[in-house]
Amino acid sequence: MKDQRLREIRVAIKGAGEMASGVAWRLWQARIRKIVLLEIPQPLAVRRKVSFCEAVYDGEMEVEGLKALRVAGMPDIYRTWEAGCIAVAVDPRWELLPALAPQVVIDAILAKRNIGTERSEAPLVLGLGPGFRAGGDCHMVIETNRGHSLGRVILAGGAEANTGIPGEIGGYARERVLRAPVAGVFTSARQIGEGVKAGETVGRVAGREVTAAIAGVIRGLIREGTEVEEGVKLGDIDPRAQAAHCAMISDKALAIAGGVLEAILRVYNK
Repeated sequence: MKDQRLREIRVAIKGAGEMASGVAWRLWQARIRKIVLLEIPQPLAVRRKVSFCEAVYDGEMEVEGLKALRVAGMPDIYRTWEAGCIAVAVDPRWELLPALAPQVVIDAILAKRNIGTERSEAPLVLGLGPGFRAGGDCHMVIETNRGHSLGRVILAGGAEANTGIPGEIGGYARERVLRAPVAGVFTSARQIGEGVKAGETVGRVAGREVTAAIAGVIRGLIREGTEVEEGVKLGDIDPRAQAAHCAMISDKALAIAGGVLEAILRVYNK
């Protein structure tokens, strides 16, 4: 396949959260420009500064210099591509796939299970993380678990099982994650990038305080006014206390995105 045709590849990404956005951003930098992210009507993102799903609420979202626009159908998608942006569509049932006719479909929902992706959806279907089987419901799987195999392309079998333990940052894992103590509406006057001390209140759910277990900066926080279930992740604290990192794609997302790019080139760079 010649370079010009490689640049014409259409990529549909299911999900537009942190990892999906990192994938879209890295593919764009590799000059794969016809990208559509498919989202649910009310996406729940913690690292909102680096998640294109924010375009669902605000109409547009920029991550590290790349803008995404919310679209309503194929005419909007074409106009968005011509404007040099990527597209975000509210399409929870992936009904745009037949009209889009993508060469690549990437399930980046990170549901820890397959919620409907099939290998027949495109010539190349990739699954991120556990719940997929390379050679079964998708062609290849990308490892998402931190460690020696992060970002590795799996050609047979699946990714490592979900551990349920957040990745360690600055020596902290579970301690850095903010979770809902009860079900209810999340409220907070705090902003992503703000400093916080251990024991300090970050927000409330149904009147119950959500406090930081460690000191650092608020790296991610869901939207205020969001209805949540007990135990849902509300935000996370970065003990490295570098506010600039809050608007930067993470090392994990870039590693996963590198695996996706490798998988695409394995098939189409011929």
